[in-house]
Amino acid sequence: MGIGLSAATTSHVEKKYQSRTVSNVSDPMVIAKLHAIMEAVADRVEMHKNIGEQRDNWNSLLLTSINAITLTAATMAGIAATNVGGPLMALKLSSTLMYLAATGMLVVMNKIQPSQLVEEQRNAARLFKQLHCQIQTTLSSGNPASSDVEEAMEKVLALDKAYPLPLIGVMLEKFPKTVEPAVWWPQHRQRQEGRPYGNGWSVELEEEMREIVGVLKRKDIEDYLRLGKIALKVNKILSISGPLLTGMAACGIAFVGSSHAPWAAIVGVVAGAMASVVNTMEHGGQVGMVFEMYRNNAGFFWLMEETIESNLSEIDVGRRENGELFEMKVALQMGRSLSELKNLAASSSKKGEAIEEFASKLF
Repeated sequence: MGIGLSAATTSHVEKKYQSRTVSNVSDPMVIAKLHAIMEAVADRVEMHKNIGEQRDNWNSLLLTSINAITLTAATMAGIAATNVGGPLMALKLSSTLMYLAATGMLVVMNKIQPSQLVEEQRNAARLFKQLHCQIQTTLSSGNPASSDVEEAMEKVLALDKAYPLPLIGVMLEKFPKTVEPAVWWPQHRQRQEGRPYGNGWSVELEEEMREIVGVLKRKDIEDYLRLGKIALKVNKILSISGPLLTGMAACGIAFVGSSHAPWAAIVGVVAGAMASVVNTMEHGGQVGMVFEMYRNNAGFFWLMEETIESNLSEIDVGRRENGELFEMKVALQMGRSLSELKNLAASSSKKGEAIEEFASKLF
């Protein structure tokens, strides 16, 4: 996933062959703007990295604190069930308050899903680093254009929208009604400049790319969306169960010492212990992070699909990305050699939907 693959991005190998203006000297203002964008991108990398570390600390500290409070309350509930008189009220009150505090903290923690927030910031930092490298490549090509500035700005704003930093108002929905791939790229645009000669495309390569798109749709994207739905269901169940169990435990403790004392004590202790287990499974196992990882993986393959289709939909092959270079990028993105990529396309052409092999070997 570390290699940039974008239909709107032209490599410096392509730029060597693009039609040039009479002067080979770049516009100083264009270079200045690209440097300004590059500085902003570098700053965003640090911002997302630092905030990701902070939210990782939230996950660890909140998990430890809530489990400590819950287990302490369960212990006090057990002690209260064996005592009568003055200490009973103090133990009941203390245990109830601790359970209520744990319930409130769990509701907030389950709402924001710190482990998922960490994964968002981790992905954002990686993608901004990738964009930083792309801008450097554009500058090193020697002749950046105003379209490169517009493209870089669009990518920065798309990433800002896909991975917002604030928690209030613009935070990504942690329990969406439908699971969709993450989208962090602007809408693809057709190239405005072409080259006056063939650029590595052939009928065979076009057919190969179409078969790869078919495999991506049928296997990789569909499979990661399926896994994402499973992770989301598990996360929803655990998010509801934790506060529900601590709430039940708080209610059970309230009846300790009454005629329902045996059952009340059992509910107070067992529900508290189970809540601690559920909380550990959800946040210790970082189920939210797993869901976000599957969503981003599906988005990665969707980006590949859009990039390939964007090139194939351009009738003028001179305006496409160089065919040989593009094929190599696709192969690297999938963790395959060029021969393995051709074999995959050939296998897909023969077997169609019956193919069992996934397009990507990386993940």
